[in-house]
Amino acid sequence: MKKNLLSVICLLLCISVFAQSKIIYEEFTSLKLGEPRRLKIQLPRDYEENVDKVYPIVLVLDANYLFEPVAGNVDYFGYWEDMPECIVVGIMQGDSRYDDCYYDDINFMPAETGADFFEFIGLELMPYIDSSYRTAKFTIAVGHDFTANFINYYLFKDPPLFNGYICLSPDLAPLMDERLPTRIPHIQSKLFYYLATGTDDIKDLMEIAEDLNKSLSPLKSDHFAYYYDNFEGATHYSLVARAIPSAMEKIFSVYRPISKQEYNDVLLKLETPIHEYLMDKYKTIENLFGLTNPIRVNDFIAAATACEKKEQWESLREIATWAKRQYPDTVLGDYYLGRYYEEVGEPKRAMRTFQGGFDKEEVDFITIDLMLDKADKIKEDFGY
Repeated sequence: MKKNLLSVICLLLCISVFAQSKIIYEEFTSLKLGEPRRLKIQLPRDYEENVDKVYPIVLVLDANYLFEPVAGNVDYFGYWEDMPECIVVGIMQGDSRYDDCYYDDINFMPAETGADFFEFIGLELMPYIDSSYRTAKFTIAVGHDFTANFINYYLFKDPPLFNGYICLSPDLAPLMDERLPTRIPHIQSKLFYYLATGTDDIKDLMEIAEDLNKSLSPLKSDHFAYYYDNFEGATHYSLVARAIPSAMEKIFSVYRPISKQEYNDVLLKLETPIHEYLMDKYKTIENLFGLTNPIRVNDFIAAATACEKKEQWESLREIATWAKRQYPDTVLGDYYLGRYYEEVGEPKRAMRTFQGGFDKEEVDFITIDLMLDKADKIKEDFGY
């Protein structure tokens, strides 16, 4: 009995340690602020295991109440590969948010305590996170009302400090609504900007968001990805719970696995080689997020199936070659290479290719039985 009880206690301690390893609380002593600031950091689930992997950063202001909804969505979307796993860094502010967001009454740019906080993030905190954790080059900032206005100031750095801005019901400083549309077209790097309000938001803030949306919508371009939501029935605070997943879904849309809609609306309508689309998708992920991910098995199958539908056999050969290189221990590449040989009139090579996968790992619908059945059918048809 005592032995069993001890085992249970050890198990609970292991679970506790594992859970705590994902969330880190730190006191960061800032020379710019002249005081320590409390940080709350969530590391990805596989951070300790994948020692060569790097992760984008999501910086959360107002972390006293914004951290959990942001961190929860990042973890959830990352688990299902709808966005990359990220390091979430929250700055606990509380009542200091008003001093942190202070701006000058004349030029309406950060001043005094606001200027100190601006430099604290840009010159101290972000370099510290980069040096302490395995970070990718892609960073997002999240803010709500006062802090949503504040993160916009980093757009006026050259280059901007963040790649993505999630502005939830921003309480804009004077002239910000004029400055943003003027500044954004001059930013050369790829920029993601998400703006949200709700129909039951504070009236003045809803009007500010609606007016800003009218100014920013026409600026959409290859460099500026802009998204806007006005949630029906959402209040100033409830809109946060709906906006954060919407923002993550939109900003990381290119990262998601090929969906049924993308397959039907894009792949099957391509006039160009399908393997080039697949290559470009992952090159875009690398360029935007600094991540060199292997092509997902799901995406290989989707692209290869589209090749079969459109009879793009040379594209199928390219896809099969990549699959053999990236997943050499599976039947994935062998199956589609065999299909290529079948369709271009080389049945003997197709048969041998199908047979060559008999000792490999099965993938999705591609089983060993399927491979051997196809080989036997060719043997029967051609008398090999």
